[in-house]
Amino acid sequence: MEEEEEAIGFLDKVLEDEDVFLLEECELGTPTSPGSGSPFLVAVKVEAGKGLEMRKLVLSGFLASEEIYINQLEALLLPMKPLKATATTSQPVLTIQQIETIFYKIQDIYEIHKEFYDNLCPKVQQWDSQVTMGHLFQKLASQLGVYKAFVDNYKVALETAEKCSQSNNQFQKISEELKVKGPKDSKDSHTSVTMEALLYKPIDRVTRSTLVLHDLLKHTPVDHPDYPLLQDALRISQNFLSSINEDIDPRRTAVTTPKGETRQLVKDGFLVEVSESSRKLRHVFLFTDVLLCAKLKKTSAGKHQQYDCKWYIPLADLVFPSPEESEASPQVHPFPDHELEDMKTKISALKSEIQKEKANKGQSRAIERLKKKMFENEFLLLLNSPTIPFRIHNRNGKSYLFLLSSDYERSEWREAIQKLQKKDLQAFVLSSVELQVLTGSCFKLRTVHNIPVTSNKDDDESPGLYGFLHVIVHSAKGFKQSANLYCTLEVDSFGYFVSKAKTRVFRDTTEPKWDEEFEIELEGSQSLRILCYEKCYDKTKVNKDNNEIVDKIMGKGQIQLDPQTVETKNWHTDVIEMNGIKVEFSMKFTSRDMSLKRTPSKKQTGVFGVKISVVTKRERSKVPYIVRQCVEEVEKRGIEEVGIYRISGVATDIQALKAVFDANNKDILLMLSDMDINAIAGTLKLYFRELPEPLLTDRLYPAFMEGIALSDPAAKENCMMHLLRSLPDPNLITFLFLLEHLKRVAEKEPVNKMSLHNLATVFGPTLLRPSEVESKAHLTSAADIWSHDVMAQVQVLLYYLQHPPISFAELKRNTLYFSTDV
Repeated sequence: MEEEEEAIGFLDKVLEDEDVFLLEECELGTPTSPGSGSPFLVAVKVEAGKGLEMRKLVLSGFLASEEIYINQLEALLLPMKPLKATATTSQPVLTIQQIETIFYKIQDIYEIHKEFYDNLCPKVQQWDSQVTMGHLFQKLASQLGVYKAFVDNYKVALETAEKCSQSNNQFQKISEELKVKGPKDSKDSHTSVTMEALLYKPIDRVTRSTLVLHDLLKHTPVDHPDYPLLQDALRISQNFLSSINEDIDPRRTAVTTPKGETRQLVKDGFLVEVSESSRKLRHVFLFTDVLLCAKLKKTSAGKHQQYDCKWYIPLADLVFPSPEESEASPQVHPFPDHELEDMKTKISALKSEIQKEKANKGQSRAIERLKKKMFENEFLLLLNSPTIPFRIHNRNGKSYLFLLSSDYERSEWREAIQKLQKKDLQAFVLSSVELQVLTGSCFKLRTVHNIPVTSNKDDDESPGLYGFLHVIVHSAKGFKQSANLYCTLEVDSFGYFVSKAKTRVFRDTTEPKWDEEFEIELEGSQSLRILCYEKCYDKTKVNKDNNEIVDKIMGKGQIQLDPQTVETKNWHTDVIEMNGIKVEFSMKFTSRDMSLKRTPSKKQTGVFGVKISVVTKRERSKVPYIVRQCVEEVEKRGIEEVGIYRISGVATDIQALKAVFDANNKDILLMLSDMDINAIAGTLKLYFRELPEPLLTDRLYPAFMEGIALSDPAAKENCMMHLLRSLPDPNLITFLFLLEHLKRVAEKEPVNKMSLHNLATVFGPTLLRPSEVESKAHLTSAADIWSHDVMAQVQVLLYYLQHPPISFAELKRNTLYFSTDV
């Protein structure tokens, strides 16, 4: 019975994916065909040019994964011939029957996909808008019967392979380390994979092909000759998956709801739970009628991993306490920013070491050791970075508190639970046997396997983007009634999401037109999220967990930042759909090399791009007027603004302020008093970023990098103070003025959420990043920029921010520091 359940578990993984797929179809309002329960696709209007361009992107991605899949099947077939050759000798490793059971239908599947790949590859490589390939997908779908035979035999194949491994050392060695060829353009020639993992690949593949068909149809014009062929291929694939579902449904009674229906997994993921005042990483499973919080058991090598149930709540008993409800629960203090940043620094350094080891063909043991260290730091980062409270309550008992990394995630979990609660649910208590069966099924049913950190990916996956993403939020439609509306933008960094920009509130409207542009810094980012909120002005609605007024999420959406799509010089316009609301936005990407070029201004009468000494001499001031005015305005009305200096200002507002300061317009003060505070903060950052050389100078940059790396505190103090004293007077006075301002901003951290460390992260690269000529000597690739120099730049500024007050007069008078030439 246990073995049977195991086989079902693997099929359930496929079916869970398909259930999600079918659900998405239905939620989009796709009508169902008369008399049938399965959805069929309706014609979608596709903008011809954009659709065909997207078709190519979808096909290119699928082709790359098809190449990997063929290599995996090849690796599986590689030992089959020598095993067959020994089967007829006096010392066979396996019998012919065992070989045929384990490798059943693999050769056929390989040949089907090799033919498909060989036919599709030239069509994608020699792309034109008239290319047709629907017949290839149709043929691939028509051969799914081979997969049906493979699936039916899968359980026996796995059992046979396991038994043969236990009884034959030679086969065990073969099955534990099969060599899979890397893709053509990959640096790694081979990777080692177990036979068990490879035997699961065909099961996984059907769902992938089905999802690709869905994407292709979405981006294929209805009048294109491929459209009906792709539609037919999708129908065959869906019917195939449904037939497997029907075959195994009667055997799924072990996991049912109290009403006798099939209990299905709807959502799962890793969340940080606060338990006994400490953070614990949990894997949370949301079934159709119950929320289960589990912990992965530690098991001895070779044994299947299992989950321990920590607690569960039937959805009929689950309630969300309103944010303003006071709870007698302990406050959870955020983890210190500098410690989180230390973890990031370690992760970046370890990443670089791993890449060096691979490039030098280092020992696999050394690489594994480095990977283990990196994983430990990633785990700590994941555990300690989330701060957004998500509280759930059992109406018959206690409350549970999770900490999430973003409002988006919290909203996803809340919506998924509330949607299920609309059904007729019953309260129940699980017996210990029922609970054991349900927890046992978690390992097989889970859809999220790895903890969500950026480094915990396969080597061939994208490392993410480093640089600046320019986003224009244009407008939104689909609101049923007038409201005060705004959007926020989030991007991922080191596995969790950070809010980076916020539009102004568009008051009392159903069709807000923001047309606001933002510049968002990316740190290995792979996704952009847009959240649409209704602004709440009711001061009584305060979340007791984090002391913030709760605004209502009206919709949310996420898109992948595909380097191929984003890394073009042109704006890329798109629409994101969220709960019936459509938000139109445009974006383009600038690499960090391009965005931080310090190009001197041709117009020396202005202030942007002009040497600081020229500006202060012209103005007869010690600190440039632009710096003094922006700082004064931020301290007057922005010091308590959440995310001040981190949240981007509107790009057009910043450019308008830049023009006014450059022209030394008399209306500057009036314009400043009316301008959004984030735009003023953005103008100050832009001024420092566009200086022809950094505030802390090109000449001293290498010495700052060396000084911050010193271990001895006294030596570091001597060096860092000497370097300040070596700066030209206008640079030093301006730097000390800005330093004191940033310290005052950080004093308001409980309200504005901007610690010294957050401010150092924002301003470090802006004040230190060398101009183009200098930077080439230090920096090699986009990832290195973030990994090495940027981390050090942040540390330099943080050192001075954490230092007791530094007086210009004292610094100049004090000659106790060593005076070695820099």
